[in-house]
Amino acid sequence: MKVVLFCGGYGTRLREYSETIPKPLVEIGYRPIIWHLMKYYAHFGHKDFILALGYRGDLIKDYFLQYNECMSNDFVLTEGGRNVELLSSDIDDWRITFCDTGPNSNIGQRLLRVRHLLDGDDMFLANYSDGLSDLPLDKQLAEMNKNGSVVSFACVRPSYSLSTVETNAKGQVTAIRYMSESDTRINGGFMILRSEIFNFIKEGEELVEEPFGRLIEQRKLSAYEYDGFWAAMDTFKDKVQFDRMVSRGEVPWQVWDAEAK
Repeated sequence: MKVVLFCGGYGTRLREYSETIPKPLVEIGYRPIIWHLMKYYAHFGHKDFILALGYRGDLIKDYFLQYNECMSNDFVLTEGGRNVELLSSDIDDWRITFCDTGPNSNIGQRLLRVRHLLDGDDMFLANYSDGLSDLPLDKQLAEMNKNGSVVSFACVRPSYSLSTVETNAKGQVTAIRYMSESDTRINGGFMILRSEIFNFIKEGEELVEEPFGRLIEQRKLSAYEYDGFWAAMDTFKDKVQFDRMVSRGEVPWQVWDAEAK
């Protein structure tokens, strides 16, 4: 299946890290988050990517045009550096389509603007490109095929520490509950969609608002509950946490690397 990656975010809450690069290029270790995400999908056999570009899409194009396989693979150097023999490769069998979908488009409109690249596909995958997980994609797909929904999204527990406060009639606090410790779940951004989704989206609409609302009315939207690893790259604090995990060798999202498990 093709994989649509929405790459239009400004990353405003990451500006203390950088004001010049789009969120998908924020690095985890020495590779950007979009690389980690694409490696995840490639692990499950999905290597045909469509990048729905927005803010600083030129930098994302340049990253792949200048991609250096030697940075993440073993190689043999001979002839004083004139000859490089790669012992393995990351992206030689990937197909990546770069599509400018506008700097200010919402997710629904970005999807509509790559629709022509999905003609003839009964199903496809999509992701917000700002989170990582070790989600068993094959199991999510199997569950979706059983229930016949048009869209399935990973339903995860939030990794951040926002809390809900309960009070009584006098305004006295009776309880504080952290969302990560409650039954609250959110859309984790890992989505599987059937081509019928385009029958539910109108021009100008955001994907998870009106279209998902119509799917709910027809009982065609499903959530795959997952309690394994999931984390988003929303703030500079999140980036620091990811980098610390890499430094400790704790990289559960790297499902393609058996040694990482």
